[in-house]
Amino acid sequence: QLQASGGGSVQAGGSLRLSCVTTGLTFSDYDIGWFRQAPGKQREWVSAIRGRDGSKYYADSVKGRFTITRDIAKYTVYLQMNTLKPDDTAVYYCAAARFTGRSKNDYDYWGQGTLVTVSS
Repeated sequence: QLQASGGGSVQAGGSLRLSCVTTGLTFSDYDIGWFRQAPGKQREWVSAIRGRDGSKYYADSVKGRFTITRDIAKYTVYLQMNTLKPDDTAVYYCAAARFTGRSKNDYDYWGQGTLVTVSS
């Protein structure tokens, strides 16, 4: 029901845009979040957009560099990532929740993940 894509390899300072296409969900009923998991680390929340009004939320580590947006007509949420750093290297997942949260336990549906590698 969620398909993430757009990962790749970039140098530090570069940009990538991730996409999360949702199917089978009523778009306005679900909040969509982005998480990431680096090797050997816990999965961490990155950003979220609230379904009913489009409110946006960011982790401190990405605030000012990442932007979450959505295209309601395409049932797609985007994560524009600018000024990427090596610490941003991780598998990025999108997920859907009835209520916006910052814990992975708040989310009911998950995409398969897309790898972002940032080299120095």
